[in-house]
Amino acid sequence: MTVDQYTPDISSPSRTRGLRTLALCTTLALALSSCSAFNRGGDETQAAPEDQEEFTIGVVGANESHREVERIAEEELGYEIELVEFTEYTQPNPALTSGDIDANWFQHIAYLADYNVSSGEDLQPIGSTAAVPLTLYSNEYEDVSEFSAGDTIAIPNDAVNQGRAINVLVAAGLLELTEETRQPEPRHIDEEASTVQVQPVAAQQTVNALESVEGSVINNNFAQDAELDPEGDGIFADDPTEAAAFPYINAFVTRAEDSDNEALREIAAVYHDERVLEIEAELSADTSVPASDVTPEQLQDALVDYEDSLRNAGSETSAEEDDDA
Repeated sequence: MTVDQYTPDISSPSRTRGLRTLALCTTLALALSSCSAFNRGGDETQAAPEDQEEFTIGVVGANESHREVERIAEEELGYEIELVEFTEYTQPNPALTSGDIDANWFQHIAYLADYNVSSGEDLQPIGSTAAVPLTLYSNEYEDVSEFSAGDTIAIPNDAVNQGRAINVLVAAGLLELTEETRQPEPRHIDEEASTVQVQPVAAQQTVNALESVEGSVINNNFAQDAELDPEGDGIFADDPTEAAAFPYINAFVTRAEDSDNEALREIAAVYHDERVLEIEAELSADTSVPASDVTPEQLQDALVDYEDSLRNAGSETSAEEDDDA
């Protein structure tokens, strides 16, 4: 087992599916040499053979829970797993789409829906992991009531996490919106009625932003890397146990043609082994909520629902723009 650095090779012709392994939620850019059935000449990827036992799985921010899943899958289930680590959220889905990896584990359903709608792809969730709160941190304040007019809060700049972060700040009473929308953007913020202003930055930069702004909404894996405790250091978070948080359940994801692959589903299910959940609880300061009873089919239904809502919102925006023109 190795953890590789990924660099897309756009010049190589065809590749054969070599080492297939498991990668989980982390941070670095990687280079796989020959690990897929993707043909660089333009052929589509092929479904993984049913007897395949070696898998590559992409992650953003590998930690001990990822390594425990890998260990159990290898030592107890007999699969060979290779962790493939990426530096940014924008990297693992294109790598999966192209066939450079077999699966990824870094995203929730809402993020996956946004990727599929914007790219025209059809990646599918095959196993749930957990929902984790999205937390507001500050080096200056200990309570949301201390923020004052003109303060700035950094938020992730990718569409889905940006929308969720804005909703966190709405729930905290720091922002008001001009209209109700499932995935708000900065343009939906009523600046006159709001206490703070937002500053979108790359998700991996939200920790560094704490040094220059009054607050920052930081995804759990980047908070872990920075040794921030959501319970001790965080001052506000959304509730991952609410029904509205279902689209924020994280999942193992594959290409559509591999969504019924029994081996990949079995590997994904390892997440809910008690040994993995104990590590996850410790890493998340008991804020992670395992989605143990959620089936792949329920995840896929939620994905379709969220994709439809994004397409409908896009159609309404286009109609408004046409009216303005």
